[in-house]
Amino acid sequence: MKHCLVVDDSRVIRKVACKILETMNFAANEAEDGLDALDHCRTEMPDVILLDENMPNMNGLEFLRVLRSQREGTTPIVLLCTMENNAEHIREAMRAGANEYVMKPFDRATLHDSLARLGAV
Repeated sequence: MKHCLVVDDSRVIRKVACKILETMNFAANEAEDGLDALDHCRTEMPDVILLDENMPNMNGLEFLRVLRSQREGTTPIVLLCTMENNAEHIREAMRAGANEYVMKPFDRATLHDSLARLGAV
């Protein structure tokens, strides 16, 4: 079973995302910000990271830059979840290491399609 880390400062979004991912046969864990996510990754590097962009303490882009600079940090597929639809903003996320992005709010079909394109499901 593949492992996904859901990183979002909203407990509700984390819970909903975990439920969706479980229907796609992922084991899902939660982190409330980038710092918490780094701790999780140091313990067990997930196969996929569903990453909110805008969080306190360490935002999604900061997390991505740190993650991708680590030895095993190039392994996980990172799906950035954002409310931003500015093209330059999205390019910045891709340069930071996101594999793809989805717009919030998302649903099961959107997540499944994105993860399928990336070969994660």
